[in-house]
This record gives sequence, structure tokens and C-alpha cells, in this order.
Amino acid sequence: TWRLVPLPAGHHPIGLKWVYKVKKNAAGEVTKHKARLVAKGYVQQPGIDFDEVFAPVARIESVRLLLALAAQEGWPVHHMDVKSAFLNGELAEEVYVRQPPGFVAAGQEEKVLRLDKALYGLRQAPRAWNAKLDESLVALGFSHSASEHAVYARGEGATRLLVGVYVDDLIITGNDAAEITKFKEQMSSRFKMSDLGLLCFYLGIEVQQGEHGISLSQAGYARKILERAGMDSCNPCHTPMEARLKLSKTSTAAPVDATEYRGLVGCLRYLVHTRPDIAFAVGYVSRFMERPTSEHLSAVKRILRYIAGTIDYGCYYKRGGSELKLFGYSDADMGGDVDTRKSTTGVLFYLGSCPVTWQSQKQKVVALSSCEAEYIAGTTAACQGVWLAQLLAELKSKQRAAFILKMDSQSAIALSKNPVFHDRSKHIDVRYHFIRECIGDGKMDIEHVRTEEQLADIPTKQLARDRFCELRVKLGVGKISKEHQA
Repeated sequence: TWRLVPLPAGHHPIGLKWVYKVKKNAAGEVTKHKARLVAKGYVQQPGIDFDEVFAPVARIESVRLLLALAAQEGWPVHHMDVKSAFLNGELAEEVYVRQPPGFVAAGQEEKVLRLDKALYGLRQAPRAWNAKLDESLVALGFSHSASEHAVYARGEGATRLLVGVYVDDLIITGNDAAEITKFKEQMSSRFKMSDLGLLCFYLGIEVQQGEHGISLSQAGYARKILERAGMDSCNPCHTPMEARLKLSKTSTAAPVDATEYRGLVGCLRYLVHTRPDIAFAVGYVSRFMERPTSEHLSAVKRILRYIAGTIDYGCYYKRGGSELKLFGYSDADMGGDVDTRKSTTGVLFYLGSCPVTWQSQKQKVVALSSCEAEYIAGTTAACQGVWLAQLLAELKSKQRAAFILKMDSQSAIALSKNPVFHDRSKHIDVRYHFIRECIGDGKMDIEHVRTEEQLADIPTKQLARDRFCELRVKLGVGKISKEHQA
């Protein structure tokens, strides 16, 4: 990793420190006491100590798509971890560090360490490690996806092997158990690896694999959020937001601690990874980070009360059962934001019966009609759908098939299919006409769905209890029972 050398003139060594951490599993049990030597990378200067720092990691949507595909096909999903991954990255720059505390060479105290490989804490360490891992996987016959550079594939047909990379965590799935075992042996010969067996805990998400499918939940993480907020014994409620509740940035209520408010909302945003039912509520309270008041905090506490009553809820991906087709829903409210009168876009995509991606966000422009708001939401869904369809085709090693997008606005559907500009649409920014191009190229089909069957209602607006519970079931969110995990 390093060589003991005199410090060359004109160079400044970087300090080192020891970092101690207690590693826990999903149940909160201690699994490891970890000590790590870390460089004080915050003193590094761009252009002098490093050039490039970016390293790709798998998006959470890609991970869910990979798990949904594995569940539908009945494939097992395995988990491996690279021990001290960053120490494998080879540095292109000259980097000097001080000798580590407690391990200074006697009689050579004035010397420093020249790094040949990366240390944790260096700004370029993630990129160096990613380059090393990419080189190793390509040498083993893998090719990375053009749509998702942190997803790799090898083989065809029954021997197809898929690998998703998140820094030093590898999730591995495929139909052939012998191929998975062979890949584990190949990786263990190149790096020091931890074989964690079947995937059960990944990025804070609890994964249960059973005979009938795969379940995703964050029950342990949700309990930590409730403890942090002091609401672990609160009374639960049935919906995350009151129906027709409207909040404003110009609220005259008493201000609250902004740091604590931002911390709670940030925790809730991570919980959305397995809970599409709270996507709208969390997105809504995220709009008031700058100057939160007691009204805004009450809305956050309402979400926490809902989570307390649904703490064991999550997504369940059934094995087989339905045709493996990609389809989605898009919807929008009309001018729901009282401050800017901007609308909210809601997007849901399914692979068969498995929800793989969901989105709730305020639109960038003010829509002049419900038709325009729905049209803008449809374009957002089209962008997401094209990417998902391409990634799915690469995972399955097949030609990309057209996906179906379902909307409940006949006028927005007509506008999507009609290339003629008229008074109602000529002002719309050209980027929102992307959906027309997708339909014309055969990348997607668009269908009308009745408002009662529009599942994207749930990430666009506050709903009454009965409607919310009905859509939550259709969405695929439910209690993860022992029967699911068997």
C-alpha cells in the first residue's frame, strides 16, 4: 500500500487518523468492531492532489428492478462484500501521508509514506477502486450496462449472470447456481471477499427471500427514526397526511429548529425507498426546509404516526404469476402548491406485479390547465420508462420492447399523439414534447385508465382514508408477514 520515503521538496504530507466503528445487522445486534486508518482528505487540493473523484454506484431503482426480475424468474440473490475495498485502488497521482499514529518507524520519524494504493478518506479513493473493480469484472468476461454503469452482465440464456455494484457491495443473481459459485471463487482469488450468502440486508433495506418471492422493508430503520423523534410509543394514524391539507412557506406559526426538521425529513426520504405510500407526504414536507414552522413539523409528526402504525409494511415481489411486462402510471394534480401554483407529478412503474420505481415531485413550470399538467407528468414518466425499458432489455439480453403508460386524462393522451400545435399547446416548452417522439418511435404505447383505477393518485395528492388504503393495496405495499418470508 505504501513505501517509507523522505518527503520530496514542494510536497505536503496528508495526516492520518484511526476511526473506530461498531457494525450492526438489521436486528441491531453487534456483528463487528472495526478499526480503520483514514486519510484526512479534506486538506487535498483539486488539480494538485487529485484530478477526478466521481465513481458510479447502482441507483436504487436499478437495485429494485434487479430484485423484481430475480423474484419473477425465481432466481436466488447472493451478496458479497470486498474487505477494505479502497485499499485495492491504484493511484495515478503522487500522494504522501504522515506515518500512522502508534506505528511510527523508530529512528525514521522524519520520513513519510508514499502511497501506491488508495486509503479511505482520500478524495480520489472511490474512483480508483471503481476503476480497479471495473477492470477486474471486464477481465472475467462481464460487460457493463450502457444504461446503468454499475450493473454488469455475463453469459446468455440459462448461464446469464447479473451483478449490481454499490461501492464494495456486490449483489449477484442468475439462474445457474454453478455460475454464481464460479464467480464467487473468481472474485475471492482477486480480492479479499466476505461471502454473505443469500442477500438479507442491503443499504439499510431488509430483504427476505422465500419460496414464493422477495420482500423489501425497512422496519428496523423506521424504528430508529421514531426513536430519534421521541415518538416510538405514539398513537398511530391511518394516513400520512390529512385530506386537503395545504401548507405554505409563508406560515405565521412559530418557527422550529431547522436542523432537527431537516434531519427528520432526510431520514424519511430514505425510507421512501421501500414505501411508495409515503412518497407524496415526504416530498410535500421537503418543500419547507428553509424556514420550518410548527405547522410543518406537525405534518412531519403525522407521517411518523402513520409509520408507527405500519412499521412492518414494505414491498413484496411475487414469484412468477404474471407476464413480465413493464408498464407505468402517470398523474398530476392541478396547481397544488399554494405558494407557486405549480402542480405535482406522480409516476409509478411496475414489472409484472412488482412496483420497481415511484416518483413524486413538484413540476418545474406552472401549468395553465389540467391537460398541460397531465402532459408534463406523462413526459416525465416517458423519460423514466425509456430508461427502465432499456435497462431491462440489457439485463435479459433481449430486444427492447415498448412499455405501456396509463393516464386518466383523455385530452393529455390526445395531445401526446397529435403532433399539431394549437392555441392550447403552442406555449409548452419543447422538452415536454419528448413523449410524442417516444410514441412515434414505437418506444411506448399510451392507454387511458379510469380515474378510479389510476394508481398514481397516491403520489400526487392528499387522499381520504378509504381511498388511500384502497390504493395502497393496489400499489403492492402491505405488511410483510411470516408467510411472505417463508
